[in-house]
Amino acid sequence: MSELTFRTEVRPSDRDAVRRIVESSGYFNPDEVDVAVELVDERLTRGEPSGYHFVFAELGGEVVGYGCVGPIACTQSSFDFFWIAVQEGVRGKGVGRRLVEACERRMQQLGATRIYVETSGREQYASTRHFYLACAYQEVAVFPDFYAPGDAKVVYLKVLG
Repeated sequence: MSELTFRTEVRPSDRDAVRRIVESSGYFNPDEVDVAVELVDERLTRGEPSGYHFVFAELGGEVVGYGCVGPIACTQSSFDFFWIAVQEGVRGKGVGRRLVEACERRMQQLGATRIYVETSGREQYASTRHFYLACAYQEVAVFPDFYAPGDAKVVYLKVLG
């Protein structure tokens, strides 16, 4: 994975790449996939004022992962990690961790001091929750039945030094 590169510029072709990557996970329903693509559209249409910032991970010129981040409204320097997803065929090879690091650097450049990320409490997301802990995020809140009965929202935080 040494040939993995990152870029922050958003291209129209990223719409299809984001859809492909998010669908490959098998975790998201069609409405959630559409939301992921809508954020790309919002960035393409409005640019930086959209509040959505992207980092794309490329391997051999193909987008294999991406992160979408942005400032949390009405906060001084807190950012949200809206999306992070890696193509099914390259998971487990360090792409996700390197992508998190690239996104964190990007957020720091944009003035972040605190990063929040949320995920589902369902068993299917146990590896996702473990991943955030392994990336030095700490669990700070659990909202029971947030997404649906039996599906909690779990919130993680990383304070940047």
